[in-house]
Amino acid sequence: MRLTVIGTGYLGATHAACMAELGHEVLGVDVDPDKVAALQAGRVPFHEPGLPELIVKHTASGRLRFTTDYAAAGSFGDVHFVCVGTPQRKDSEGADLRYVDAAFAAIAEHAAEGALLVGKSTVPVGTAGRLADTLGAQVAWNPEFLREGFAVEDTLRPDRLVFGVRSLHAETVLRQVYAPVLDAGTPLVTADFPTAELVKTAANAFLATKISFINAMAELCEAADGDVGVLAEAIGYDDRIGGKFLRAGVGFGGGCLPKDIRAFAHRADELGVSLAFLREVDAINMRRRDKVVELARELCGGSVPGARIAVLGAAFKPDSDDIRDSPALNVAARLRLDGADVTVYDPQALDNARKAFPLLGYAVSAEEALRGADLVLHLTEWPQFREIDPERAAQLVSRPRIVDGRGVLDADRWTAAGWHFRALGRPAPVGERSLQGL
Repeated sequence: MRLTVIGTGYLGATHAACMAELGHEVLGVDVDPDKVAALQAGRVPFHEPGLPELIVKHTASGRLRFTTDYAAAGSFGDVHFVCVGTPQRKDSEGADLRYVDAAFAAIAEHAAEGALLVGKSTVPVGTAGRLADTLGAQVAWNPEFLREGFAVEDTLRPDRLVFGVRSLHAETVLRQVYAPVLDAGTPLVTADFPTAELVKTAANAFLATKISFINAMAELCEAADGDVGVLAEAIGYDDRIGGKFLRAGVGFGGGCLPKDIRAFAHRADELGVSLAFLREVDAINMRRRDKVVELARELCGGSVPGARIAVLGAAFKPDSDDIRDSPALNVAARLRLDGADVTVYDPQALDNARKAFPLLGYAVSAEEALRGADLVLHLTEWPQFREIDPERAAQLVSRPRIVDGRGVLDADRWTAAGWHFRALGRPAPVGERSLQGL
């Protein structure tokens, strides 16, 4: 089939490349000529494992192309996927739909009669119906469920597909688009517009709630001298709960969960339904950042002015260069404002971090960041950081003190190497050295 993808950011570029991989002819559309030129040349302006290879493969074959021309896109495509962002509005918790509305209007103006316009953006419930009624076009909604770092896999081999449709024709067309995925046994849920929209926002709200639940348990463990790691293991054996998303730490960030749960609660308020618990989910998440700052001050003797602090991580999660609402950078910036000398290292996100936080210091390696540090904060769960030798690291720092903000480092190993080790929701390791003399 001939498909267009409107918007070539993280979602759009991934979807375009993966649709080409499924055998379709794809035209990506964006208003940014520099982004279009880069993608056409096979350069991906963000980090996503496996995506550059697909872009290069299918631009070389001619199956995937990019343009700024909506008229060309309209005449080219049988199906038009809208994949633009829905950031949080500056004046409220609600989603900013200007880009979605503009993209639908632009492609609807040029689309051939009978073409299907498919939204993939995360939107407040009611958006799809409003667009279909306003534009008088055939509209469907096909929410995305991508995880950064696994986006290619999640597109080509998703755990489910959701089609929000008003007609059998729209469902049939989407079945044709995703035929290879469906033939592989992927579950399909066909729904009306409101339900399809709610599926995505409900899924994100549930994941955010599960993360904040275990972080609330970490707060309780800190107050009661319990161990949230053991608690999570125990409740995770219950198959009604499961062990995923039960690792306590500095909390979630990124461009989806924080703004999506706020927009979800905001839209529910507009509909007269209270989802106030989501605001507590958000508050718990932010409190974990506060806890890391508090621990940093404690381990620096009560205040941080003049302390040299190494922060391992800048991206909001591993296998990404996305720094949007990054807990690591939020903590680093707060400590810098408190007077600490903060040096950040991340395997992929340094360029983005430098642009957004120019007052922080940056290192080209973990070793450089650690050298001379009075305190180390482990705040993004890159595999490289778990592989650091604590004995070698102890020789680099000024004082061997570390806060594991992701709960994945081996506390006994670090303690045995002479480190004062702290992790959120966990008691100090048995036999840990005192701060005295460190």
